Amino acid sequence: MTAAPCPGTVHELITVLPDVPTLRARCRALAALEAVSGGRYGSYFDYDPGWGPGTEAGLMNNAAGDEYAILFTPDGVFGRGFDHESSMSPYTNEGMTLWPGLVDTLPEVFRPLLDEPAFCDDEVRVATVVFWRETHDTAWRAGPVEYDEYDDDGTGHLFHVLAAGTPEAYQAFAERYHARRLDLDAIRHVFALEPLTDAVVTTLNPEADPAVVARAVAATGYPVEGRPM
Repeated sequence: MTAAPCPGTVHELITVLPDVPTLRARCRALAALEAVSGGRYGSYFDYDPGWGPGTEAGLMNNAAGDEYAILFTPDGVFGRGFDHESSMSPYTNEGMTLWPGLVDTLPEVFRPLLDEPAFCDDEVRVATVVFWRETHDTAWRAGPVEYDEYDDDGTGHLFHVLAAGTPEAYQAFAERYHARRLDLDAIRHVFALEPLTDAVVTTLNPEADPAVVARAVAATGYPVEGRPM
């Protein structure tokens, strides 16, 4: 299988993101795989089905200052990422404001999320990538961000696994990150949202306790054998 091109900017990212149900399933599968893998620094990917009232969240945190949150809300989906080394970080300018154009056309319904404490450092709004899709939209959208040859919003670094959206992409990432081989068929089982079984857990992580993993995976809303989704 030919690897999907890695999006380099938010404008490229919104052209390759799938529809909302597929993206939600993708986020949940990545979280389940990380719960099984038992990362050294916690889960790289996570999923919180109770992030807020009527809101679920697909999350990434690399424990080194880079993160994203994709919020599935009653009004649509709001995505925000932060690359702490990005030239477009608010910490690179005197006013510590978001990069020009990043949220200029953000719909009013999503604007309160910019001030969500989880996305701020004191009163500084922290983001280098923002995209969204209201419930009536037929495509993903982003603000009129402009780049020069030296600007990098971190999209490729933050979203490459999610954007590729394949078991092979996760396998390539996870084998580097977790420093061990991972069975591709077991990863495909999870990507298909098939109920997690003890056999799949043991195949992906022989050192894991299947009962402990089952509880962690069930907490993401992912189906576990013998438990309803």
